[in-house]
Amino acid sequence: MTAKTINLTLKVWRQKRLQPKGEFETHTARNISTDMSFLEMLDVINEQLVLDGKEPIAFDHDCREGICGMCGAVVDGEPHGPLKETTLCQLHMRHFKNGDTVIIEPWRARAFPVIKDLVVDRSAFDEIIAAGGYISAKTGGAQDANNILVGKDAADKAFNAAACIGCGACVAACPNASAMLFAGAKVSHLGLLPQGRPEAKTRVLQMVRTMDRLGFGNCTNETECEIKCPKAISIREIARMNREFVKASFS
Repeated sequence: MTAKTINLTLKVWRQKRLQPKGEFETHTARNISTDMSFLEMLDVINEQLVLDGKEPIAFDHDCREGICGMCGAVVDGEPHGPLKETTLCQLHMRHFKNGDTVIIEPWRARAFPVIKDLVVDRSAFDEIIAAGGYISAKTGGAQDANNILVGKDAADKAFNAAACIGCGACVAACPNASAMLFAGAKVSHLGLLPQGRPEAKTRVLQMVRTMDRLGFGNCTNETECEIKCPKAISIREIARMNREFVKASFS
């Protein structure tokens, strides 16, 4: 069976780090197979740009399996595109129509400065993790794991929070460019486990203060972060982090 092909008009944001402003550049994508992923479509465009002696479009990617969190762009105003619980690398061209005009932009946040085109610097997330997203308690080797009992309810909640891949879609979707869903997921998945409880107070204080220092906004319960999270992280993690922060601040 021959795959269906479509033609698209792409308006892609082009910008370099040293440029204070970027601009949209128009490209025509011809005979794009609907079996392609969005990133494969960008590969095709880049191949043609290289053949034409032009600068290819810079975009982040690694695993292309929805695991690593490297990919990410705003497609027609939505981080990772129009589908729920989907990373950009998992978005396929069958969800677009022949003749569509597709607008592609980088994440928009002060804490995520543009490096080039669709690539942004997300090292601010690394700083939040370095501030407290770890456990320093000695828990022994792998053979000792079953000696630390974890209740099923706590284990399930911790696992759900740990599904966060740190892609930054929550920040891009939030009108305040808040990183509270990301930070809340990290606080929850460590704090719900017995190994993480001894450092729970210092963890939440340090992570929240680092997040504020880096220029991320506050949460105003708009819920866009939850809607656009490719791993369906719940805003309950933000509520849990807020409770942990208040308790740590007054203890």
